[in-house]
Amino acid sequence: MASTPYSLPASTFHLARQPTDGVIVPSKISASSSSLPALPLLSTTTTRRILLYVAVSFSTLSNATCNCWSKPAIAEFYELPGSGGVKALDIVVGSGESPVNGDRVAIHYYGRLAAKQGWRFDSTYDHKDDNGDSLPFVFVLGSGRVIPGIEAAVSSMKIGGIRRVIIPPSQGYQNTSQEPIPPNFFDRQRLFTTIFNPTRISNGEGSTLGTLVFDIELVSLGHQ
Repeated sequence: MASTPYSLPASTFHLARQPTDGVIVPSKISASSSSLPALPLLSTTTTRRILLYVAVSFSTLSNATCNCWSKPAIAEFYELPGSGGVKALDIVVGSGESPVNGDRVAIHYYGRLAAKQGWRFDSTYDHKDDNGDSLPFVFVLGSGRVIPGIEAAVSSMKIGGIRRVIIPPSQGYQNTSQEPIPPNFFDRQRLFTTIFNPTRISNGEGSTLGTLVFDIELVSLGHQ
């Protein structure tokens, strides 16, 4: 199926490497929509770091001034069909199955809030079990438990795939009981008091306050 290219809006994140820990995280809102942002590393393991550096190398090179080779093609955001406006960028296309409603899926994610300049409000890589391993977020697809934007993103992914999605407020949090919910109280409070801020909503910001950016990895799925 042909996809519709999506030009990055001015509110989309420009990412920069932080010298403190070597992880690429949001640094500021970019006023330019002409360049594809660098992509964050989704894991601390060496294997995944290498994988993601390969995935973004072409977009990085395309923004550099160099006459030694021709400019490579750049992947673009596109709107997921029937998603209500969710935009996606496939960083890595998986090779496994795609889930269907009723499947139990496990994902890793980074969640960011556009209204807080790309503030990362939650990451499953920070959720650890007793052995110190990262715990994925598990839910039943189609159950309505999670925000619609994540369900739309995951339903067309394949196992092993990594995708960045820009979720408009209409497909994001409509109340404070929808998941994923940050386990840290202060992160939850900051997230929801921003999205549901009555003063900012009355000032006409309701159409942008809840814009989310998620980097999602489909880890596994199980048929019920």
